[in-house]
Amino acid sequence: MPESKRLSHLSASGRVRMVDVGDKAATERTARAEAVVRLGARIAEQLRTTGETAKGNVMETARIAGIMAAKRTAELIPLCHPLALSVVDIWATPAEETLRLESFVRCRGVTGVEMEALTAVTVAALTVYDMCKAAGKGIVIERVRLLEKTGGQSGVWKAGEEFSRKDAKKAKS
Repeated sequence: MPESKRLSHLSASGRVRMVDVGDKAATERTARAEAVVRLGARIAEQLRTTGETAKGNVMETARIAGIMAAKRTAELIPLCHPLALSVVDIWATPAEETLRLESFVRCRGVTGVEMEALTAVTVAALTVYDMCKAAGKGIVIERVRLLEKTGGQSGVWKAGEEFSRKDAKKAKS
C-alpha cells in the first residue's frame, strides 16, 4: 500500500499504535469542523429569539463545553497526542430548524488539530441536545465533519476537495 494511503495508527503487522511524531518539525496547524443539530422549528425559534431553555443559555454553554472538550481530546481519543492549543473557538448559527456549530482550533505543534476541532463541535452538539431535550426528544445531530485543516506535511485540505495539495502535486508529476 502506498505510504500516503496507509493508516498511520496501524503498524505493518496490523497492530494499533500511537504514531511517533518525535522527529517532526513544529508548524502552525489549524482545523475547522462543523456539526449540524436538527432541533425542529419550535426549539430553533426559541433559540433564535431568547437563546435559552430552562437550563440556561444554550449556545454559550455549548461553546464553553466544546472548548473544554477540545482541550481534553487526548484523554478521550486513545491514540491522540496531547497538544498545547493556542486557541479554540466555537460559533453557533441558528437557522429555521437547525443549529449549526463551527469550531476553529490552532496550535504550533508536530501533529494536527483535526481531532480537537471535531471533538469540540461534537461535544458542543451533545450539550445542545442535553439542554434542549426537555423541549423535544427528537433532536438529531445530523452531521459532524472536518471543514478544513492547514499545516504539516500534507498542507491545506478543504472539504469537497478530492486531494490535498501534496497529493495534487504528486498527480501532476
